[in-house]
Amino acid sequence: MRDVLIVQNSRSGGPGRFGGWLEEAGLRLDVVHAYDGAPVPERLEHDAMIMLGGGYLPSEDDRAPWLAPTRRLVGQALEGGVPLFGICLGGQMIAEVAGGEVTGDAGAPENGSLPVTIRPEAGSDLLFRDLPEVVPAIEHHVDAITALPPGAVWLAETERCPYQAFRVGEQAWGVQFHPEVVPERIREWRADGFDPDEVYATAAADEPVSTPIWREVALRFAKLV
Repeated sequence: MRDVLIVQNSRSGGPGRFGGWLEEAGLRLDVVHAYDGAPVPERLEHDAMIMLGGGYLPSEDDRAPWLAPTRRLVGQALEGGVPLFGICLGGQMIAEVAGGEVTGDAGAPENGSLPVTIRPEAGSDLLFRDLPEVVPAIEHHVDAITALPPGAVWLAETERCPYQAFRVGEQAWGVQFHPEVVPERIREWRADGFDPDEVYATAAADEPVSTPIWREVALRFAKLV
């Protein structure tokens, strides 16, 4: 059985349904609760790695000291061609480690289920190929990637936040949105300027469309592993 290292950065920000889909595909999850003091491995000896989201910038080591060793693991995955998937903070970390830029409080915030446009460059991508042109995805961020790493393939975008999905090399993907989150989780979020009931209702209405698509992406990643 293949092992996937998952770094969790907040108590409520677990792998969610994305982790369930990976287990459905036969992978074993090793979830490190880094936010709670669990040590991050010094070396990446797993078959794949997933970096989850959290309320930090990728290099905010003063607030989250586990980010430094996690960046080292991301670098090892990139260098060694180990399958890697980063969500929100995780995607930002992949971008930064690979030479891109991440900016705090960048532009207009995104919260709730929003239409994500799949770019033509995704046509040959192992995870994003043959997806619908527009897919709903759940967002919750104010920080953003503001420059992709050199050579990265830009896969998806929204009007407010261009760099919604990208690939570095052949086996590392970062996304700004949250494919692991179900609409009920949104009820725990608070964001200034957004009506929580309206945000939840939109996400619930979009779920029948978005769920099978992001499940397929997760299963494609599992197959790669």
